[in-house]
Amino acid sequence: MDLPTSSLLEAAFARHHAELLGTLFYLLGNVHDAQDALQEAFVRAWPHREKLAEVENLRAWLFRVVLNTGRDLRDSAWRRRRESLNGADEMTSMLAGPDQQLLRDEELGQFRRALLTLSDDEREVFLLRQNGELTYDEIAETVRAPVGTVKTRMRTALQKLRDAVG
Repeated sequence: MDLPTSSLLEAAFARHHAELLGTLFYLLGNVHDAQDALQEAFVRAWPHREKLAEVENLRAWLFRVVLNTGRDLRDSAWRRRRESLNGADEMTSMLAGPDQQLLRDEELGQFRRALLTLSDDEREVFLLRQNGELTYDEIAETVRAPVGTVKTRMRTALQKLRDAVG
């Protein structure tokens, strides 16, 4: 039995919630903006729910909506006035002890700083590949760039991240 289109949209957002939120977190720099952007992406997707049956790759379509929403939030004047959370990472899981948590927080902070050294285009490709697990073809469709450009951005991003974190 087919799901109604509204249920299909809700189920897709629920199924990919963690990946979408994680991508927005690294795109925007803090969990609060990421949550706001994810809610806004759902609101933006809602009017298009009747056409979901025509969407060939729903996951790639979701990431495109989320990425565009995140870009809009990141680029807005309101966003530029907000401060990024550089302290404790609210999205990490608790580890066995405080020493391990401190080490994990330090490593995540180093990685987050390294991500910020990437250009917006490089960061988006990296996040879509790593968090979204999209193929290069899906990423190319999502960011509306040639596959070769996407692969170059990914290669550059990986090299910069390797250099930054050692």
